Amino acid sequence: MSKKMKFGAFRGLVSGIFLSLGLVSGTGAAEGDVKVTPLGSHDGEFCALDRAMVFEDPNGTRILYDAGRTVAGPDDPRLGEIDVVLVSHMHGDHLGDRRIKETNAGNCGGPAFPVVTLPQSNTVDIAVKKNAKIITGSEMPAFFAAKLKDSGGDPANSMLVRFGGELKVGGVAITTVPAVHSNGVAPSFLTGPLAEYLQAAGVGASVGPPTGYILTFSNGLVVYLSGDTGITAEQKLVVNDHYGAELVVMNIGDNYTTGPKEAAYVINDLINPKSVIASHANEPATSGGKLKRGSKTALFGDLVNVPMHVPLSGRIIAFNGDGGCTVGCD
Repeated sequence: MSKKMKFGAFRGLVSGIFLSLGLVSGTGAAEGDVKVTPLGSHDGEFCALDRAMVFEDPNGTRILYDAGRTVAGPDDPRLGEIDVVLVSHMHGDHLGDRRIKETNAGNCGGPAFPVVTLPQSNTVDIAVKKNAKIITGSEMPAFFAAKLKDSGGDPANSMLVRFGGELKVGGVAITTVPAVHSNGVAPSFLTGPLAEYLQAAGVGASVGPPTGYILTFSNGLVVYLSGDTGITAEQKLVVNDHYGAELVVMNIGDNYTTGPKEAAYVINDLINPKSVIASHANEPATSGGKLKRGSKTALFGDLVNVPMHVPLSGRIIAFNGDGGCTVGCD
């Protein structure tokens, strides 16, 4: 029996459970839906450095993905309770070398990040305050365990799940999948002589390869979080053929990651999900909450064969167990 069938059988049990933490009233989402809340730099927009999203399982488990720079630290009122923090790789715009003080500072194309979070990172600050688990693959868990300890947190909250394995937290199954990108830790996240030597040499420390994630929620929804990746064979063989991902959060920014045309190939020819959320566009993709024509995000939406959803900051998008959008689908 496939994972989709196993988790789908559980849907009837969880569909009657109200969310006790972090519930946003008036969304119109069914009790059995997974809620996705983008946490960007500017309310109601999809801006240049937006990465962070919160996924909320029907049972209330809340997962923060790539906090980056656009979450205003652990006291950001948009966060609510966080049970798990995911980090695809160690670059500053995903780990959080600095962050916003509040939303809407600067402009959508150039947000203001006045709060420096080095050497700990925005991710670690959030995980410590929320007592959340940081789940990563590769060689990243040891790095985060040390950071948690240095920050007064519990190093045991840094947990490993490598390719092919699975870790279940709060009813959500989590695994990592390969990504094609770099994953060096900048010297600014380190302390002592090693940081000085690396800085002088112009290199970063290695913590193994970057990752993407597969999340299987209690309503049966299977989500692929691409991280920053190019096109990989695993997107067909693993993400599609093995896990059967129905919702994809896909990076489209070009140059540093897949561009909109390459990302559309991944969606149309390799994964073929039911829905996709654009991510990591590296552009002010919207104005007044409306998608800008001529943007990379608009091009991606035109090229894909499935509904493309724009992650407007603070606006919930909800999905049923089959990957169909039920709320925030415009």
